[in-house]
Amino acid sequence: MVKLAIDMMGGDDAPQIVLDAVKKAVNDFSDLEIILFGDEAQCTIQHERVEVRHCTEEITMEDEPVRAIKRKKDSSMVKMAEAVKSGEAEGCVSAGNTGALMSAGLFIVGRIKGVERPALVVTLPTISGKGFVFMDVGANAEAKPEHLLQYAQLGHIYAQKIRGIEHPSVGLLNIGTEAAKGNSLTKKAYGLMAEQQVFKFAGNVEAKGLMQDVADVVVTDGYTGNMILKNLEGVAKSIGKMFKSTLLSSFKNKMAALILRKDLNQLMTKMDYAEYGGSVLLGLNGTVVKAHGSSSAKAFYSAIKQAKIAGEQRIVQTMKETVGAENE
Repeated sequence: MVKLAIDMMGGDDAPQIVLDAVKKAVNDFSDLEIILFGDEAQCTIQHERVEVRHCTEEITMEDEPVRAIKRKKDSSMVKMAEAVKSGEAEGCVSAGNTGALMSAGLFIVGRIKGVERPALVVTLPTISGKGFVFMDVGANAEAKPEHLLQYAQLGHIYAQKIRGIEHPSVGLLNIGTEAAKGNSLTKKAYGLMAEQQVFKFAGNVEAKGLMQDVADVVVTDGYTGNMILKNLEGVAKSIGKMFKSTLLSSFKNKMAALILRKDLNQLMTKMDYAEYGGSVLLGLNGTVVKAHGSSSAKAFYSAIKQAKIAGEQRIVQTMKETVGAENE
């Protein structure tokens, strides 16, 4: 049985999408228990494996992250994180304020001993539909070569345990594939990754190859990773709008769209971020999953499923025994 703590109040469309996702999750998984933190009056779920704990405060998207975590002690996000810290829950999920959730992860849940900087990881789609693990996408704007090596170690375990890839390849994001390319950070990180024997190092990878399965895990600093992530999201949305506009531009195109509707739906599913869940803050003493602020019930459900798998696979314990132990 896996028990998760969930922030009922976080996200643009909370609590309704959270409640819809939780209902589906407990119905689909008989080995899942959930503690919901939030306004008890707004909860419409009555289920033997769902416990509701009333919170009098809520952290909004406008709140300053660290201040909110310190001052709003009875908020749904803080109480959720405390449940993970105490060991009552194995992981937590929220679609709320990203900065506040990262602060809650760092200051309440706490880092694995030996992990210098936790990293925010996300799974992004590829042309083949396989997807790849990408990190850091914003937890740390700056990084040292040793941090990138740790990200690679954490990402390697994540790809094995969560994505089910037995021998995942790890690539280092750079401006060229040659070993001598890049700045001092990537050059030193390349040397560290090339020397280790834990994971299969794919060498440097370029941004243009990210969606072409150049590696199962791609590592970079949080500043670069966040810009790449936002750019991919923006391009995907723009192409979707252009595609829709073209298909609706004439009667002939509309007829073609009807004929290809099944194939087009399969294509959209393959490229849908909601299928992959949320971002995970790796390197903490518990699983912390950040769902997108504008998540649908489907996307939040995927984030719950992601946290459940992490609990089943004992991913935190594995990281403690490997990455944490190696860097103490």
